[in-house]
Amino acid sequence: MAGTVSSMSDSLTALVERHPTLNAAEILASLTPPPQFSEASFTSYIPDDEYPSQDAARDILEQFSQGSQIVKQGKLFGRKSPEPKRLPGVYLDGGFGVGKTHLLASAWNASASRKKFFGTFLQYTSLVGALGYQNAVEAMSGAGLICIDEFELDDPGDTMVMTRLLGELISRGTRVAATSNTPPHALGEGRFAAADFLREIHAMAANFETLRIDGTDYRKRTASGEARVLSPVELAAEVEAARAVGQVVTCDGFDALLKHLATVHPSTYVRLISGVNVIALTDVHILDNQTDALRFVAFIDRVYDAQIPLRASGAPLSEIFGGDMINGGYRKKYLRCVSRLIALTHSE
Repeated sequence: MAGTVSSMSDSLTALVERHPTLNAAEILASLTPPPQFSEASFTSYIPDDEYPSQDAARDILEQFSQGSQIVKQGKLFGRKSPEPKRLPGVYLDGGFGVGKTHLLASAWNASASRKKFFGTFLQYTSLVGALGYQNAVEAMSGAGLICIDEFELDDPGDTMVMTRLLGELISRGTRVAATSNTPPHALGEGRFAAADFLREIHAMAANFETLRIDGTDYRKRTASGEARVLSPVELAAEVEAARAVGQVVTCDGFDALLKHLATVHPSTYVRLISGVNVIALTDVHILDNQTDALRFVAFIDRVYDAQIPLRASGAPLSEIFGGDMINGGYRKKYLRCVSRLIALTHSE
């Protein structure tokens, strides 16, 4: 398959030929919403009428973004205390595809704070790694709002670093909005995810109000339940057609890309795909190595942020997480990735 595409043109580029770097200053400057959400607003968020929690979360987060304090009534001996607690943090708990990132970006866009940051959990931990903990604290101090998309609970070390970092920033007046994922329609898992989040950041749990957002994955409303697969001939034709109209297309063998991702820090994946209009992958197959799988998930997150269409031959990309991966400890990550892969292979 790789030969079929490469024979079309010697000038066809490949992601494996790119070796991006990203310094601390660039990571800090990159902490803004991804392009697809650069204009996101509370008005453009369309809640599903069948799930009132979406409308409720939008209204509360809009108030939060405008500086209004989220108020939680305290309890005294089982009754409400006379003095409610004003909270500097909001946590959006819900399944993937219900609009949490849209709402988070809307809050960032609506905030009048001159200094504010928006990024994934990985971007923030990468910043700490690049700057060092104390320098990261100083660099982010004074921010009126910090938005954290996809707060990760997989690595206890990273979780505790973020807990400490956010604790210091909150004590200096910064407000925080965060999201995480739970599988849609999984009985009880949404509440368990919220409990996990609050337990893992126990030092700050009292600072957060949890907003539950129910709903179905909006990406599956317009795409079928399986990633689109092309034959080698069809893939070659689509790649050539895209290049013919001036689009930048990369084409890589699946195994070659996985090997290359192991040599590139995940914080630079955004640079790896910079300027690319279409990504083509050949000879896709089921993964049996969890390290490769998790790297690919991180890569697809950045591809989805950039809304770059995927074209692929071989096994359906929505079925690549083999063995018992999809039912293991990283279930939420894999299910979110499957949802995004389906959407990207169907996108124009």
